[in-house]
Amino acid sequence: MSGHRHGGDRYRYPDCVDFSANVNPYGTPVGVIQAICQAAGKVSEYPSAACEELKAGIAAYEETDPSTVICGNGAADLIYLLARAEAGTGAGIGLVSDPTFAEYELAMQAAGMKVRHFVRTADQDFILDSSFPESLSPDVGLVFLCNPSNPDGRLIDPGLMWRILQVCRDNRIRLVVDECFLDFVKNPAEHSLKSFLSACPNLFLLKAFTKAYGMAGVRLGYGLCSDSGLLRRMEEKTQPWAVSSLAQAAGLAALKERDFLEKGRRTVFEEKEYLAEALKQMGFRVFPSDANYLLFYGVEDLREKLLPRGFLIRDCSNIRGLSKGYYRTAVRLHEENTALIEAMQKAAASQSDSITVP
Repeated sequence: MSGHRHGGDRYRYPDCVDFSANVNPYGTPVGVIQAICQAAGKVSEYPSAACEELKAGIAAYEETDPSTVICGNGAADLIYLLARAEAGTGAGIGLVSDPTFAEYELAMQAAGMKVRHFVRTADQDFILDSSFPESLSPDVGLVFLCNPSNPDGRLIDPGLMWRILQVCRDNRIRLVVDECFLDFVKNPAEHSLKSFLSACPNLFLLKAFTKAYGMAGVRLGYGLCSDSGLLRRMEEKTQPWAVSSLAQAAGLAALKERDFLEKGRRTVFEEKEYLAEALKQMGFRVFPSDANYLLFYGVEDLREKLLPRGFLIRDCSNIRGLSKGYYRTAVRLHEENTALIEAMQKAAASQSDSITVP
């Protein structure tokens, strides 16, 4: 994969409004920032290596037992730890559903695993269809699914997800479901697999504070799993004090910010409809999304044309399964969204009215 792998490239484009990173449109809660500032007074002390207080807080929030919680330096940290832990037990083949987050494949490759690809296509609006369980052959040891998926924002049908979980359980396949964007779907409880954790020790749920609470720079993620052996292997492979005292304080504060999260959710639901319709009016192909971002197919070099106008969107051409012309935009506040659309209209003015997905 060429080019920048992720969104959020603000350091090269500090003067741009960042639509490439999908976080809460209201940024970071004041309570989280205050907690970080307060914790800064004790940075001379080592953080809790086991994150006991944070794990207890997460467990209470998720209504699970603290023994099922593992914390990491962002969700990506846990992805790499999990791949190494599974490869160490002999898992040699992993499976992902493209297009998807690059780190799943990269983490498994770094652990020495081979990666297979199930392809979701534009002509089906990137829906994961009922044929996916057929890909779960007995030689597959590890599966990564993102629900809702990134970069397209599609939710997996709950019935299909249950079927996938059954097949993985019966074949002793580790199923990792990334629910990091689930906070921004309309009915998250209907789509989370949290209630199956105790009955399915092969299930690992990946979550993070990054998106819902605007904490990308803090680096704090967590996983939920009832397989104590897996959590122990992961913790054996991580560095000591992987989660800073500032991150632990920020996480505990974020768990109290339910009103802030709900405010962000309501704004996303309203503004996503506006953005999708405005993009369609420009002749772009906009794919259905259940998350706080939109995947669309637009004019050539749109990202480059927007940069001098002060806006940064995600060019998705370096994501496996996509090509030049695919972009992802976050859903932000209304005044920012309208400004982005105006800039896009000017940038696309010289292009044809009709956009055809290849």
